[in-house]
Amino acid sequence: MLDAALKTQLSQYLQRLTRDIELVATLDDREASHQLRSLLEDVVAAGHGRVSLRIQDDGERSPSYAVVEPGQPARQRFAGLPMGHEFTTLVLSLLQVGGVAPKITEAQAERIRALPAGLSFETYIGLSCHNCPDVVQALNVMSLLNPGIQSTAVDGALFQDEVQQRDVMAVPAVFVNGQRFASGRMDLDDLLTKIESQFATEAAAARAAAEAAKLSALPVFDVLIVGAGPAGAAAAVYAARKGIRVGLVADRFGGQTLDTLGIDNFVSVQHTEGPHFARALENHVRDYPVEILNGQRVAKLLPGTPHELTLESGAVLRARSVILATGARWRELGVPGEREMRNQGVAYCPHCDGPLFKGQRVAVVGGGNSGVEAAIDLAGIVKEVTLLEFAGQLKADEVLVRKLRSLPNVQVLTHAQTQEVTGNVAGKVNGLRWLNRETGASETIPLEGVFVQIGLVPNTEWLKGVVQLSRYGEIEVDAKGATNVPGVFAAGDCTTVPFKQIVIAAGDGAKAALGAFDALMRETAPAVQPQPAAAA
Repeated sequence: MLDAALKTQLSQYLQRLTRDIELVATLDDREASHQLRSLLEDVVAAGHGRVSLRIQDDGERSPSYAVVEPGQPARQRFAGLPMGHEFTTLVLSLLQVGGVAPKITEAQAERIRALPAGLSFETYIGLSCHNCPDVVQALNVMSLLNPGIQSTAVDGALFQDEVQQRDVMAVPAVFVNGQRFASGRMDLDDLLTKIESQFATEAAAARAAAEAAKLSALPVFDVLIVGAGPAGAAAAVYAARKGIRVGLVADRFGGQTLDTLGIDNFVSVQHTEGPHFARALENHVRDYPVEILNGQRVAKLLPGTPHELTLESGAVLRARSVILATGARWRELGVPGEREMRNQGVAYCPHCDGPLFKGQRVAVVGGGNSGVEAAIDLAGIVKEVTLLEFAGQLKADEVLVRKLRSLPNVQVLTHAQTQEVTGNVAGKVNGLRWLNRETGASETIPLEGVFVQIGLVPNTEWLKGVVQLSRYGEIEVDAKGATNVPGVFAAGDCTTVPFKQIVIAAGDGAKAALGAFDALMRETAPAVQPQPAAAA
């Protein structure tokens, strides 16, 4: 199943095992079961005698496997073939059950141990979904540290009947004790907060109050950065190298790069993937003495001396200078039916949710690079793709347009204005109504999925009336990244700087940090003393 290189790499990882582990597999006669058995046998062969395999008919999903300590009940299970983005999940599960401590903080571990027992999580995933592993791995860690928690990951493409029965139309989709619990991108802190708020409300409230008080007591920062995408990370590195007190507050590290599958145009890095790039950003920042306040959202900025930033938790942070690097998010169509059927056929991530529409009909709205790339990817999975572009021609790179037009199951509609996403009585997408801007005629396309790829909206709503914004909501900055408010700078996709690219955002972050440091130096420079007149 595994090639020689992967076998060698896996063997090196499994040298770190400190205790025996057992793979308990449930298999049938399907090809996927044969492939899973072959994979698990490769794992046993690479396990240096510490890994064993047992096949049993235990009524679990087939094919599936559990990673357990011999003699212990199964608390981590994977239903499907853990390849693609989920191969890392397999490796981490082997290591952690085999005695390698997970890389989490002691505070996170304490929160996990304090969760109530009796929580059984099922996470529907896609092997091409780059947001799914974070959710699965976080729940696996919970099951590792808390014996009252079980975690099962289910490949939605392999278990289509369950996906349809449970109306799963976007991944990752998490169920707890059989009830829908959460969906979309989440990290360990996100999941802990959500679980605590639903199943341990008193403990959650007490923890939140204590955390807010702790943050409010932090000393004044010289530079406080809001956002941890490429712009925020670069600003943190450049500011910290000046030897000043730097803080970084963000709800997640990586920003939009977490939603990017392939990155091929970051100079000196020929190819990487968004989640890997995000981890590299975080690791680089952590090499410096930066106070990282992850999992936090800023609600309000009050300029002053010092500036005050109020978090959604109620905590108040203070800083002599601020760098806003809040990034952007997917732009919505703003038509009837879009929000009502989000995750019920309306999606924004073709890599994550595309496999759920295998053999069905979908539309992609947007003719830029993102939209055309999405249509190309989806064409290999779905029955047919209709791409709609508002303008008279596609705006994507010519090489992408040529590839798109070569695909037999893709239809391109230009001069097309989306008017409505229609749904059936069950609340699922069943069509898209659009206006032909040349003829004035309105038509409806019968389909099961709509992927929206029409650009970005800056995350600046909370800054209205505080800093100068453009008519598009972007923060207006000068050549040094300064806003109209003294001591407040901005960088990246939330600003008026053109061409929203990772490399440009990183450069903007560095520039804003240098601009902020320059302003601080001038602010603290001693006044020039008058010189006595020379004697005659």
